[in-house]
Amino acid sequence: MNIGKPERATQDRIISLFHDELGYSYLGNWIDREGNSNIEEELLAAYLTKNGYTHIQIGVALHLLKNAANRHNQSLYSNNQAVYSLLRYGVPVKTEAGKVTDSVQLINWQEPEKNDFAIAEEVTLRGKRERRPDIVLYVNGIAVGVLELKNSRVTIEDGIRQNLSNQQPEFNEWFFSTVQFIFAGNDSEGLRYGAIGTQEKYFLTWKEDEEDNSRFKLDKYLLKMCSKNRLIELMHDFVLFDGGIKKLPRFHQYFAIKAAQKHVRQHRGGIIWHTQGSGKSIVMVLLAKWILENNPNARVVIVTDRDELDKQIEGIFNDAGETIKRTTSGRELMSQLSQAKPRLLCSLVHKFGRKSANDFDAFIKDLESQPSKTVGEVFVFVDECHRTQSGKLHRAMKAIMPNAVFIGFTGTPLLKKDKQTSLEVFGGYIHTYKFSEAVEDKVVLDLVYEARDIDQRLGSEQKIDAWFEAKTKGLNDWQKDELKKHWGTMQKLLSSRSRMDRVVNDIIFDFSVKPRLSSERGNAILVASSIYEACKYFTLFQKTPFKGKCAVVTSYNPQAQDVTKEDTGANTETEKEFVYSTYTELLKNIETTPGMTKTETYEEKAKSLFIKEPANMKLLIVVDKLLTGFDAPPCTYLYIDKSMQDHGLFQAICRTNRLDGEDKDFGYIVDYKDLFKNLVNDRGTGALQVYSSELDRSAGGVDPDVLMQDRLKKGRE
Repeated sequence: MNIGKPERATQDRIISLFHDELGYSYLGNWIDREGNSNIEEELLAAYLTKNGYTHIQIGVALHLLKNAANRHNQSLYSNNQAVYSLLRYGVPVKTEAGKVTDSVQLINWQEPEKNDFAIAEEVTLRGKRERRPDIVLYVNGIAVGVLELKNSRVTIEDGIRQNLSNQQPEFNEWFFSTVQFIFAGNDSEGLRYGAIGTQEKYFLTWKEDEEDNSRFKLDKYLLKMCSKNRLIELMHDFVLFDGGIKKLPRFHQYFAIKAAQKHVRQHRGGIIWHTQGSGKSIVMVLLAKWILENNPNARVVIVTDRDELDKQIEGIFNDAGETIKRTTSGRELMSQLSQAKPRLLCSLVHKFGRKSANDFDAFIKDLESQPSKTVGEVFVFVDECHRTQSGKLHRAMKAIMPNAVFIGFTGTPLLKKDKQTSLEVFGGYIHTYKFSEAVEDKVVLDLVYEARDIDQRLGSEQKIDAWFEAKTKGLNDWQKDELKKHWGTMQKLLSSRSRMDRVVNDIIFDFSVKPRLSSERGNAILVASSIYEACKYFTLFQKTPFKGKCAVVTSYNPQAQDVTKEDTGANTETEKEFVYSTYTELLKNIETTPGMTKTETYEEKAKSLFIKEPANMKLLIVVDKLLTGFDAPPCTYLYIDKSMQDHGLFQAICRTNRLDGEDKDFGYIVDYKDLFKNLVNDRGTGALQVYSSELDRSAGGVDPDVLMQDRLKKGRE
């Protein structure tokens, strides 16, 4: 392979690839052609005529399609979504009053080869400012793909940025209302892809047949993704409009769903093991959509074990345009399943237990002898399946729905103590995507770990000086002097203050010197060991510059009865009274959102600011909440001041591994409890392997003492 050829040579080769190998028609070089459009009416009309539609039906369908694509008062996202709906489900056409509405199918989804695939090059777009995409992909005359090519000395990012600017209103936004795939590539780096509106940092890379290096990766992956069958399948089954963001699948999501489809067809369950942060929720949504669309008798129940995850699942499906019924009790769930609708439901696993059942085995036998009647074929998605679903509550769930197919989703390694019950319940792995793979593919960030003994660090003047030097290692003398003015009283303050005061000062100092934190582009979570300590930390931060820019999020909701019996008669405030008064104070000016408590309103606002405005919400103080299923790209540091282990620890530290721009290179874990002290190697560099790099596919489990021994990077300042 000769890397370094000019862009024209690459473009000629790719045109030949589409024509000779993929079987696309070549429409020509359209640099001087007038009227280039995203809907080539002659081509589309010819396709529809060939498929038996009348002249009137075609005219109405074209009119409605063009209207959907060119609504000037709507955003590109809304127009693209409207067009996609017409492509996906057909254009409803009524030619005469009183006649039945027909559906004009613009694409033959069932028989991909019967569509007309074509490409044109140098397609001049004459909008407000002229632009010229290198190659445009058409299906039945509708532009569904745009490809920008660069020579190997120009990065793919240049092609991505060109595509992004082309979508701006001042350029040719109108053209992209029909476009489903945006590609950029060159001979040296390969191929990247996204949808309309996809930010540069979220453009994706495909991986398939990695052992085959016989040709350019650009060619290889265009052949994979743009083959007629694959392109039609991706458009039909793998496009998601999710709360204002259009999403396409990563390769591991695509292959997980393909593997799961085989299991579903065979009425078999299993486990989809995808590491934290790699998009399990998208897999759940797309798989549920596929099951419900391809099996008219199917019902899908999504079960999780935490209320906030249950709410999140409901929100994800609703944002994706899929109506889901959130049941409030096991009885309600079974009542819903005994009817034909709704077909998509979610519930908490705890709803399957029965508190009055002291003899659990007898309870299970009773359920098994009189199973509930369910309508349809039930497929149960069990989120975070490594936790309580392996125990008694899952036995109850299986007894209540004995004929259901169970598919487990997790991103946490199955410890050996879990493996037997997990494999018995779910039946082995459907698909796996490991942490090391996700880091390599730049789906998530790697993690850097640092144990900080706050007592040892700050117990003497010498240690404070050493701590200050270590903290300011990357600063010049002038910057150090300026910081010393601000921190000049630290020796006296920190040597006499409590341990919690020292932690507070340690965190605030990080926000002064750590790049992501000091730039206010990143923020942090502090994990406290109890609700009382979380409130104590919160009150301490209120006496610092963090006042108004930090929040406490716990399971506590203040009730007057919490403190009615707390009077000790000693004029001292008990822990319960302190927690109650702290929450009462922070909630006093909160205006309740309809349908929420004051506490829920406060927490939702805090989470929203944390995700969207990191400069205005620098720190969240938590105990258990938000340590699973909470995706916040700005979150860069996790400070742990709580004894944690196994699944809880693994999930918590992955709150920091989400991508968020080039200035976020790692997720940082600061451990005040030295949780990994027993996992340090002879060189002292230690081991923060969040997930085993060698997930045991056959045994289905790994020992806890092996889980953290591969990926630790030496703690970095």
